[in-house]
Order: sequence, then structure tokens, then C-alpha cells
Amino acid sequence: MSDAPEPREIEELLLGGELRFTRVDAIERAGVSPEFTQRLWRAFGFPHLADETVAFTEGDLDALVRIKDLLHEGLLDEEMVLRMVRAVGQTMARLAEWQVDIIVGALADPLQPPSPDVVRLIMDHAEGHVAALEPLLVHAWRRQLAAAGTRALTASAAEDAVPGRLRVAVGFADIVGFTATSRNLGELELAELVERFEETASDVVAEHGGRIVKTLGDEVLYTADTPALGAEIGLCVAEAVRSGGDMDVRVGMAYGLVLSLMGDVFGTTVNLASRLTSIARPGTVLADAGLADGLRDDGAYELVRIGRRPARGLGVIQPYVVRRAR
Repeated sequence: MSDAPEPREIEELLLGGELRFTRVDAIERAGVSPEFTQRLWRAFGFPHLADETVAFTEGDLDALVRIKDLLHEGLLDEEMVLRMVRAVGQTMARLAEWQVDIIVGALADPLQPPSPDVVRLIMDHAEGHVAALEPLLVHAWRRQLAAAGTRALTASAAEDAVPGRLRVAVGFADIVGFTATSRNLGELELAELVERFEETASDVVAEHGGRIVKTLGDEVLYTADTPALGAEIGLCVAEAVRSGGDMDVRVGMAYGLVLSLMGDVFGTTVNLASRLTSIARPGTVLADAGLADGLRDDGAYELVRIGRRPARGLGVIQPYVVRRAR
């Protein structure tokens, strides 16, 4: 059996350079203030390190210099830089954990710590994997940036545009009976069920040009540009999940203005979609009056008005069941 690699060896391999500098060294060499560097490090999601700890590479110094140059060019101020860095840090932290889980799960029991042999095997191939994936990450980011930029420009050019707000369809898809199901499944089985649900919903949303805003284990939040797209995604998610045979979903949708902030969406429209999900029956897709109005002249869908319901914080709402036209 091979010896497990030391943490420093793992760090240096994946960082692509030797740990040579302390925090004080990095600050002095990069020419940035200690206060800003500390805020920047926290925004990335990295822990505070003692001044004498050798934990930085040439790559870390290069990143600090790049950020300093951005500030000097005047394109971004410190607060904008910190907000962007926080977005990158949080996104990359989840991505890194996800990728490690996939790799370790493919080579060992995911419920057990990987053996030294497995860790060594991963390290032997890590450099090649990083080199292959790095340009793909940049390409995916550019693609997503182009899509987000296009959505923002299109929304601002709309005749009914409201400054600072987007008019979209918002949908929640929620696994029915998840709490009861979780009691009857082992940890790995439950994780696999959630992964299949998220994968199915994400594929459907992407195929129809929507956007996954976030996943919450047993729930997915998505947006779409029009009522018809929102309804089609909701129906297709319900159909695709049900076809798997071992779970069902309920979907709530609303159409209206939202505040888009930090990659998330907020506002009454989001709350309304969430409330509709909570009152929907298994396998049912419910819409609010706004989304239903957008579907009335669309022959592809059938709307069934059901009884008005009280919704916490929203008063009495009028739900509509959305079905495919027969």
C-alpha cells in the first residue's frame, strides 16, 4: 500500500506551484494593502492565515497583481471587485467539491474516506485533468456570460421594461413526499435520487432555453423569458421525472417582475410561485393568474381554474392547473 500524500503535496500539485510565500510576503510583493487583501481573501472563501504561515504561490501573487491592476485602471472599484470575487469564490467552491466527489465516487466507496492508494491514483492523473478542464471552464463561463448579457440587454429593450427588474416566468419543481422518502432510503440512495432529479430538471430547463437559478435538494428554481416557455418547462419536468417511475413532482409557476441579484431572483413573483408549489397536488402544474393570462391564446395548453386559496403573505390567490391541450 502506498503512503498517503501530505496536504502540502496535494496543494502544490493542484495550485501548479510551490508554496513559497507568507501572507506578509504576498502583500508586499503584490503592492496591495493588508486590509484589502484580507477582505479579498475572505471574499474568495479562504480562511485567515497567520502571518508566518507559508501558504502562497507565484500564482497567488499574480492574481493579486491582476486585481490591483483592475483597480488602477478604474474599470471597477473595490466593492465591485469584492462582489465579483465573492461570486467566483462561492461558485468555484461548490464546483470543486462537486468534481472531487465525482472523481472519488468513481474510484472508491463514496461513503468511506478514500484509501491512500486511491488518493495517490487521483494525484497521478490530476495534472492532466486540470490542464484539460481549465480551458473548458473558461469556455463555459464565456458561454454563460454571453447568455446572461443577452438576457439583460433584451430585457432592458422591452417596451414594458422596468428599471432594475426583469419580467420572467418563475417556476419551482418539488419532489413529492421527499421527507417520507428520505426516511426509507440510505444516504447513498437518497443522494442518487436527488442527483437524478436535479439532472433531469436541469436538462429540461436547458433544452428549452430557461435558466436554473438554484437547486435546493428536493426542489429546483428556474426562470424562463415567456409564460409559454415557463409552462412548457414545468410540464416537461413533471413528465420527465414521472417517467422514471420512482418519484413525482409538483410545479408552481408565476409570471411577473423579479429583482435579479447575485445570480438569484427575488420578489413577489418568486414567492407566489413557491406558494403555488406548496398547494399543488402530486403531478400537478399550477400557474398564477399572470402566467395563465399569457397562455389563454396558446392552443397548446389547457387552463383549469380551481378554487381561490389563501397564501401566506400574499393574500388570496387564484391558481390555474396547466395541462396540455387534448
